[in-house]
Amino acid sequence: MAFVGTAHAAAPTKSKAKSSATQVRKAKAGVKQVRKVKSVALRRAAVAAPVVRAAPTFGQVAGLHAVEDPLSLKSSVAYVLDQDTHEVLFSKNPQAVLPIASITKLMTALVVVEAGLSLDEKLTVTEEDKDTEKNTGSRLAIGTTLTRGEMLHLALMSSENRAAHALGRHYPGGLTAFVAAMNARAASLGMTDTHYVEPTGLSSRNQSSAADLAKLVNVTSQVPLLRDLSTSREARVALGKRLVQFRSTNGLLANPLWDIGLQKTGFINEAGKCLVMQASMAGRKLIMVFLDSSGKASRIADAERMRKWLARQPGDAATVSTKL
Repeated sequence: MAFVGTAHAAAPTKSKAKSSATQVRKAKAGVKQVRKVKSVALRRAAVAAPVVRAAPTFGQVAGLHAVEDPLSLKSSVAYVLDQDTHEVLFSKNPQAVLPIASITKLMTALVVVEAGLSLDEKLTVTEEDKDTEKNTGSRLAIGTTLTRGEMLHLALMSSENRAAHALGRHYPGGLTAFVAAMNARAASLGMTDTHYVEPTGLSSRNQSSAADLAKLVNVTSQVPLLRDLSTSREARVALGKRLVQFRSTNGLLANPLWDIGLQKTGFINEAGKCLVMQASMAGRKLIMVFLDSSGKASRIADAERMRKWLARQPGDAATVSTKL
């Protein structure tokens, strides 16, 4: 009786298992079909959706990218100067006045250092330091307190906008006095094409020319502190109870083929990718300016093209000059 009972019980179990397996197969097939339909729908939506193109840079609007040069640079403005002899080795649209993005922070740093303000004084990030121009974020939360020296480091190395703004806000007389000092210092350097409205570079109204920026790089590269901070590759900063790693925005600092004494990168949509440097090369100290470069890594690629081109030139190479 026990054996018969077991035999009769096993039969429906096997049938149920077969039915369950069939249901699973059907369910899987249904899921695949749903995924296929969704995939087709997404592809169709992607094709139908309008392509939203980024607004053109000021340089593109001005037609500066139409100017050809021997290196086929992606930057619409390029300028290379021998720092000692002041000989211009390469020049492409050097007088074009364009937004300079975070290259602005070099002047911010220069004004702070030349004011002789204590680098150990603690500054606190407030709501006033939030970006209301581009609504970008920051790793420096409201309430973060760092020394002026640390703020200066982050502004130059990692292009921290709140750090740069806090530096300007804590200047004697406040932000208005600081911007006035920035413009006064530019005038004293003969930077006649340059104008600043704030200390971060987020505003497209911060504008300059390559020839003017070469003057700024020349001066800032002679300040040991600014050389050290701008070429620092990384730093760990205490933000509250956490140690946070910050890194440089310039990948060339890790390249052994480069001997960079000072650098600053910049980017906003209106300015494109920007880069200025002071570097030693083939026994010469050079100042390089690249503005309004198109493409994610194009400013670095342009710098590499320039380095290789300069290495091939004899000591009395003729100046290359192109402009619109």
